[in-house]
Amino acid sequence: MTISDTDPRRAAARPPRPSSRPNGQWKIDGTAPLNGNEEWKQVDNGLAVRGRIENIYSKGGFASIDPTDLHGRFRVWGLYTQRKPGIDGGRTATLEPHELEDEYFMLRVRIDGGQLTTEQLRVIASVSNDFGRGTADLTDRQNVQLHWVEVESMPEIWRRLEAVGLGTTEACGDVPRVVLGSPVAGIAADELIDPTPQIDEITSRFIGDESLANLPRKFKSAITGHPSQDVVHEINDVAFVAVDHSELGIGYDLWVGGGLSTAPRLGERLGVFVSPERVAEAWHGVAQIFRDYGYRRLRNKARLKFLLAEWGTEKFRQVLQDEYLGYALPDGPAAPKPATAGDHVGVHRQKDGRFYVGVTPIVGRVSGPILADLADLVEAHGSTRLRTTPHQKLVILDIPEDRVESLIAGLDALGLSARPSLIRRGTIACTGIEFCKLAIVETKGYATAAVLELEERLAGFDLPHPISLHVNGCPNSCARIQTADIGLKGQLVTIDGEQVPGYQVHLGGGLASQDRDEAGLGRTVRGLKVAADGIADYTERVVKRFLAERDAAADETFAQWAHRADEEALV
Repeated sequence: MTISDTDPRRAAARPPRPSSRPNGQWKIDGTAPLNGNEEWKQVDNGLAVRGRIENIYSKGGFASIDPTDLHGRFRVWGLYTQRKPGIDGGRTATLEPHELEDEYFMLRVRIDGGQLTTEQLRVIASVSNDFGRGTADLTDRQNVQLHWVEVESMPEIWRRLEAVGLGTTEACGDVPRVVLGSPVAGIAADELIDPTPQIDEITSRFIGDESLANLPRKFKSAITGHPSQDVVHEINDVAFVAVDHSELGIGYDLWVGGGLSTAPRLGERLGVFVSPERVAEAWHGVAQIFRDYGYRRLRNKARLKFLLAEWGTEKFRQVLQDEYLGYALPDGPAAPKPATAGDHVGVHRQKDGRFYVGVTPIVGRVSGPILADLADLVEAHGSTRLRTTPHQKLVILDIPEDRVESLIAGLDALGLSARPSLIRRGTIACTGIEFCKLAIVETKGYATAAVLELEERLAGFDLPHPISLHVNGCPNSCARIQTADIGLKGQLVTIDGEQVPGYQVHLGGGLASQDRDEAGLGRTVRGLKVAADGIADYTERVVKRFLAERDAAADETFAQWAHRADEEALV
């Protein structure tokens, strides 16, 4: 598929306008830093700060931390200062970081491919309970985030995590972030290929590599071998989607340049076929292109999507082959439309005859005690394996058929539903103002309340498919608001003449799925704002309007209806 220069999928993320000023592209402009952020990264990148955390800051406490380390290098080890309680959203953009932040940290545990053992889960639970006040959230990047962590605790936390093969290396920062992987890798009966060896090669060779520890911005990756395309590949910087080549067999279709935030842009296919043994090389080539040619002068133009918007796929492919691989990649086919849901919720037979069970908490919120109890429950049912997903969900593997219903009952008792309502199933939320310094609006609490209300209000209605409701506390789209049926972007809104916390509404977005041929961004309706405590009211109203007006004979989806409906129907 070719995307024209006028297509909104490309126009949303334009490259910087030509000017006499350099853009900080190392291979074109040289490596002289053009802003303060680039200066400190060249002086000492984030990998080096771990020694100072262990030997200086953990002993001297928060007050001993160098400000540049605190606000920059700490991120490379998964640490962000969290928001000080009691600061309202109206002050988010007016206060300096040191005025917003508390002396506690969010800690992101990196889980490449989402693959966990019960032993690892129990260790995460122990860290949460002992050092994080029992907090734990499943993210839509397959990680687990903890809160209330003190710098004094970090040596012991790393000791515990690394003893079971977990870590926080490059969980945040201008580095290669976690590699998303299919949550059913290696076990699904309909899998084309198990991407675990490719994920393992990338992470073992390149995570913690000094040569990739100073990228222009974050670098997000995804790999799936499952036909449901379950890793949101269209919004990653680099992604590999399994395909069956008529002559070359099973391999991967390579995508580049996806990303959302305030300038959303969907990734594009390079049109190449990558054999499994060449995935790590191709990944490394794309990462190096980003390092060497990515824009560094302006932070808001420093993602790979802006470079792709300037180059286009043809040039990107040529540079990848000529300058970084040294060989041409063969042309390859696109993957067909997914035939099944990519969140893996429910009960599914594995290729070995056992079952995997996908469950959802409400908006990814769990806790240390819940994770510890989950580890016990899974082991009591004969398994030691589970997975996190890019949809704030969990998948329990290897359950014997005669133990499935007992497991589901135990999961329900923990607030993890294998048979959730279609509203609960489709709702995700970012961290929000409770902990995030960028947030303007609360998310988890309002979204949870909305889910519980909507389950009652819509109980008698037959929804044709899950309604994805994504709630974000600021414009940065950590909860993927532009690719949801109903995406809510946190901001201060004026309702009845009064300024209150609320959300701008995006409607009809989505990624490729069994209900959608290809990804597309949602539409906005001018002036359509919802108060933070009005999520349930608005969602009930617009969903009921959809059910009344949809073309059932054509199996019309919410997203299709939202794009054709009159604005009056959407308010």
